[in-house]
Amino acid sequence: MAILREQGVNGQVEMAAAFHRAGFEAVDVHMSDILSGRLDLESFRGLAACGGFSYGDVLGAGEGWAKSILFHARARAVFERFFSRPDTFTLGVCNGCQALSNLKEIIPGAQDWPRFVRNRSEQFEARLALLRIEEGPSVLLRGMAGSQLPIAVAHGEGRAEFESDTQQANLEKTGLVAARFVNHYGAVASRYPDNPNGSPGWHDRHNQRRRPRHYPDAAPRARVSGGSAFLAPQ
Repeated sequence: MAILREQGVNGQVEMAAAFHRAGFEAVDVHMSDILSGRLDLESFRGLAACGGFSYGDVLGAGEGWAKSILFHARARAVFERFFSRPDTFTLGVCNGCQALSNLKEIIPGAQDWPRFVRNRSEQFEARLALLRIEEGPSVLLRGMAGSQLPIAVAHGEGRAEFESDTQQANLEKTGLVAARFVNHYGAVASRYPDNPNGSPGWHDRHNQRRRPRHYPDAAPRARVSGGSAFLAPQ
């Protein structure tokens, strides 16, 4: 299991501990290892892009991290091969979620993914939110459909922004919304603060259809991107 980090990322220790407790062999992988060619992802079955503030978020949430991959020939090829393999899964948490959303051009089946932009409230949101798990293909959420989970969120740029209404409709129609914000009655949350970032359709996570599947999904950490992160189960 590759525990991927970049400068500014600060959640790699907790991420490695979580996967270790789940029975994985967690390996610390820094982006400099991939950029320099010291390491690739061929020997890994799983990849977790960790949370934090890569590049200080100065280019937008996770965009600097994504661009360091997209505009580097070796790194782009490494990630493209990994995402194209049928035996891999990926989890993106917080800044890692945001970075993966900006890598959708090299992730099969990710064409309807949104990007994450500033919260509708125009402020950093650190609060407890309630999520309802939807029926979907995520292996990390298998058997959890209908569950309502309290999730601690902490993000400034977590609002899902779609390129078009068609893109959003496609995500809905294909059953790739993995979870939604709900209020304390269990109804889909349309208002702040039950929906802390103002994502349209009140989504908190998104799934993907094709194999290998890479899913934005709510992360089991205090700081999540829009309550969102990317999962790529098989």
